[in-house]
Amino acid sequence: MSVAIGGFLVFGASQVGTPGPANMVLMSAGARYGFRSALPFVCGVVLGKQLIIWPIGFGLMELAQIYPFAFQILKWVCVAYIFWLAWKIANLRFGSREGLSRAPGFWDGLAVHPVNPKAWAMIVTGFTSFTSPGTPAFTATATIAGCLLLLQIVLHPIWTYAGDWIARKLAGSAAEKYLMWTLSVATVASVMFVIFGGEVL
Repeated sequence: MSVAIGGFLVFGASQVGTPGPANMVLMSAGARYGFRSALPFVCGVVLGKQLIIWPIGFGLMELAQIYPFAFQILKWVCVAYIFWLAWKIANLRFGSREGLSRAPGFWDGLAVHPVNPKAWAMIVTGFTSFTSPGTPAFTATATIAGCLLLLQIVLHPIWTYAGDWIARKLAGSAAEKYLMWTLSVATVASVMFVIFGGEVL
């Protein structure tokens, strides 16, 4: 009765560290507002995943079996929101940071993972593939929550800083437009892979 921590950390790193809706939004925030200004947003994104880990660990997936139609609707609402974010990313240009509206804050970041299909898929896989049958719900949930929190604390700021660095290199150049469209396509592709590569919610 345990969680395969080593295996889950490897799996989690492969998910948290690769392109997806959350990392694309973090990169865009870093590019647009700078690394330091985006840090409250990063903290919100990191803690926002906890908002879905604990409900899943304590039976949300069982509820999905009882009301599958409601969860299908929720899935496509999440997908629509991510597509909207991708469109915003595609049309974002770095430009000067002077005179910008405030950077997205902590509370904005909290909403990112609850509507991120990749996050749902990652967490469900953690419970179904790395947790032994009979493991107490609290033990399994706390272990998975702690592992993902550690990975996010390390990897999410890297994506945000990468956005800041890229913006300083490419702002105003011809490559800027193509970069933002590439990030947008990567965001959409990551969602479509999750949706059509396996069931989420």
